[in-house]
Amino acid sequence: MDELKEKALKYHQEPKPGKIEVISSKPCKTAEDLSLAYTPGVAKPVLEIAAEPENAYKYTSKGNLVAVVSNGTAILGLGDKGPLASKPVMEGKGILFKQFADIDVFDIELDTKDPDKIIEIVKIMEPTFGGINLEDIKGPECFHIEKKLKEICNIPVFHDDQHGTAIISAAGLLNALKITGKKIEEIKMVVNGAGAAGIACSRLFLTMGVNKSNILLCDSKGVIYEGRDAGMTPEKEEFACRTECRTLSDAMKNADVFVGVSVKDCVSSEMLKSMAKDPIVFAMANPDPEITYPEAIAARNDVIMATGRSDYPNQINNVLGFPFIFRGALDVRAGSITEKMKIAAAEALAELAREEVPEEVSKAYNGKKFTFGREYIVPKPFDRRVIEWVAPAVAKAACDEGIAKYPISDWDAYREQLKTRIKR
Repeated sequence: MDELKEKALKYHQEPKPGKIEVISSKPCKTAEDLSLAYTPGVAKPVLEIAAEPENAYKYTSKGNLVAVVSNGTAILGLGDKGPLASKPVMEGKGILFKQFADIDVFDIELDTKDPDKIIEIVKIMEPTFGGINLEDIKGPECFHIEKKLKEICNIPVFHDDQHGTAIISAAGLLNALKITGKKIEEIKMVVNGAGAAGIACSRLFLTMGVNKSNILLCDSKGVIYEGRDAGMTPEKEEFACRTECRTLSDAMKNADVFVGVSVKDCVSSEMLKSMAKDPIVFAMANPDPEITYPEAIAARNDVIMATGRSDYPNQINNVLGFPFIFRGALDVRAGSITEKMKIAAAEALAELAREEVPEEVSKAYNGKKFTFGREYIVPKPFDRRVIEWVAPAVAKAACDEGIAKYPISDWDAYREQLKTRIKR
């Protein structure tokens, strides 16, 4: 048994199986406690909620509870391993929600591949939760599921495989462009991978200013161009363009940016060398990137390189996004998570990375020092300031759009409240 496998299995098994548990937030040690927690006392909030449904946020945990929902059809980089095998990942999401943003989670694994059934089940469960995080559901079904749920639910619905990767990579892109002096509306971009993350990245980059005619989207069959018949979907058709390029190698010639959400080792040193000056390469296939960090650095000394891995600089890690995006959305009771809220999160992360990094972050990474530059374009997950920057940015965007049911007026007080949550 290899060392990582041994450590990981022990971590998940001991001292008791699994990674999450339910802990009471109220005392239940006396007869009086019991009478308040259950009958007869519990009847009082029941009647209050029946009379005014909004009171559920006042008397229950609904407002701070998120469902992490999966059917296990696209687990990390492992593919379709089924709903039961997805449970460790969904429990892991629960840890991250709680650790980084003090949000409680129930993980929900659904034994169905029918997208309409998933939509029906999640909608039926809506009264339980303050938000829905869809996870590890394969494309193209994931697009239909999220779109429909956003239409019919009155709570935020967010497919992290799509938007989490897009938001963090967008933050990295903003800073990489700042370092290289390139303009977002002029860059030529290649996105390799036309699944949930690839489509979401492409859409968000367009919203942020990338010229649509400058994006070449590729899948396993090559460039997605106008008139191609093989393997097309409505989402791919959205990015079909007029081009003579047919292969990934063709597409990468003179490109400024490569965004990979595909498979390992599909980018060669020669392909990287064909890119424009100061290439920006986000090779985010997990656990093994499209081109390894050492290979990329050896091929180009002017490359700004990011991966999904924690053992190299510039990790594009979704944990920098979803906990704080939900925190901001829940705290103002936003009914959805919009494009403006996503952009606000990306811009906040980019701005934070340009700030001086406190000593406590270095301590969390064995004393390594971090300074804004080619090897530090996004914050580290254990930077406690992330919640203070991203959650208020998301909440403010919701307030500005008019979709916040309870807008915040005192932002300094809100930031202090967030600090207290994390310290606790």
